[in-house]
Amino acid sequence: MTLLSAVTADRSLVAKYAEVVAVVAAYWLISISMVFINKHLLSGADIGLNAPLFVTFYQCLCALAITLVMSMLSRTNPSLFKLPALSFRLTTARQVLPLSVMFVLMITFNNLCLKYVGVAFYFVGRSLTTVFNVALTYVILKQSTSVSAITCCLVIIFGFFLGVDQESTGGSLSISGVVYGVLASLFVSLNSIFTKDVLPAVNNSIWSLTFYNNLNACLLFLPLMIVTGEFSELANFGHLWDVNFWNLMTLSGVFGFAIGYVTGLQIKVTSPLTHNISGTAKACAQTVLATVWYSDHKSTLWWFSNLLVLFGSAAYTRIKQLEMKRLHENQSVATVPSVGTATAADKQKLIKSNV
Repeated sequence: MTLLSAVTADRSLVAKYAEVVAVVAAYWLISISMVFINKHLLSGADIGLNAPLFVTFYQCLCALAITLVMSMLSRTNPSLFKLPALSFRLTTARQVLPLSVMFVLMITFNNLCLKYVGVAFYFVGRSLTTVFNVALTYVILKQSTSVSAITCCLVIIFGFFLGVDQESTGGSLSISGVVYGVLASLFVSLNSIFTKDVLPAVNNSIWSLTFYNNLNACLLFLPLMIVTGEFSELANFGHLWDVNFWNLMTLSGVFGFAIGYVTGLQIKVTSPLTHNISGTAKACAQTVLATVWYSDHKSTLWWFSNLLVLFGSAAYTRIKQLEMKRLHENQSVATVPSVGTATAADKQKLIKSNV
């Protein structure tokens, strides 16, 4: 290798590392900022808008508007970026509707949980998603889970209940917030399962799915806001014509759209395992930041409950990654035509080239 090629390779590697760092940093910044902005909108003392469904509706409306604008820009300026053309079909909207119901329930309970619990406890309050993933995979998909993975789930459950107990001891426990957090975790899991079922209806296009999902969600929120009386709450809201309020609402909607994009980007430039590790580390940083920002003083057991949830989640991710790798290796070996035409060295080469 010449000196010039070595320098070029080093520069390419540095550029790759810089891209990964930039994407991970963007994910952390957008995700943490969105949580704090939503918390301020939902329970900030200077806003006081008791209309969580409307806040969530507006975020979906922003996501829908951004999707349409980017699709139009893609058609008029294809040199900027290329996105599939969006067109509304009633049949497709009906096929996506079951997922949209799960989506609406997921983001509604997610915001309700954030409204009633502190940002520091938010991660633990919403920590049962992994447990529900395992349970629903067994109940709906009839797929069993390894003992190691189940053990990780038990660690998460113990950490969750210890965290609830410590919140109660500290006098900051909200039963409603905990219930909403559990329901949010449930519907996050159901949303993942329904997404896999619905994707073929939109030709496996995440872009089209985002369009239909947010469109259906906006329509579903309207009767819900009527039933809960949120329109009356809005009519009496003192900051309804405040520009700063709408700027904050719109920023929240933009971040809500951006988190979906940057999540996919982080998985693309790293891997699903690295994404999960990054999300777990982000949750830890978010918890520490929230305790400092809100001047919360937590007990040792409270911190221990967070560590249990973090450890259980990270260990589960690692175990599932190793299980998938073993399954892939077995499938790779099974594709070798015969023992006579493929040596052990050939098999190992095939495995290494596919992992």
